[in-house]
Amino acid sequence: MRWEISTGALRSDFVKQVEANSGQNILACYQCGKCSAGCPVAFEMDIIPNQIIRLVQLGMKEEVLGSRAIWICASCQTCTTRCPQEVDIAQVIDTLRNMAYREGRSSLEKEILLFNRIFIENLSSHGRLYELGLIRDFNLRSGHLLKDVTKAPGMFMKGKINPLPQRVKGSKQLRILVEKIKAMEEVHK
Repeated sequence: MRWEISTGALRSDFVKQVEANSGQNILACYQCGKCSAGCPVAFEMDIIPNQIIRLVQLGMKEEVLGSRAIWICASCQTCTTRCPQEVDIAQVIDTLRNMAYREGRSSLEKEILLFNRIFIENLSSHGRLYELGLIRDFNLRSGHLLKDVTKAPGMFMKGKINPLPQRVKGSKQLRILVEKIKAMEEVHK
């Protein structure tokens, strides 16, 4: 006797939504685990990348959107480059993060959203990342006023942190782009 399962039976509304928003074939993943083996932040995740994909495959929306992992993902693309099925796992996780955000689910890691906001503000204001300003603003706004302050002198001496921001061409265009993105986010809320 041969078992046949229609892929239509496996495609819940949640799977269809994730596939449509990410442009990825979720059922192509056969759980080899290469994505999780290479993930540099897997040790911090409550569920690792291949488990995230498996939860999506099973239509377990609450579990995956309620996880810490989707907020911890660094979007470094390591998982994507290792996938033998060419599933863009980082894109799927980004899609899940956006879905959670649109549903009003804030990150369990409150400081991640704060850091992302400050990072974008920093880029828009200077046209490129100004690390010292990013660190200063994050520490002030997160309440970690003196966090890592003892590391600063060594970083200055080694040239790892510039005391002043560098201006670059195109910073005005970047600012305009960020404003357009913010306007689009408001429309989709």
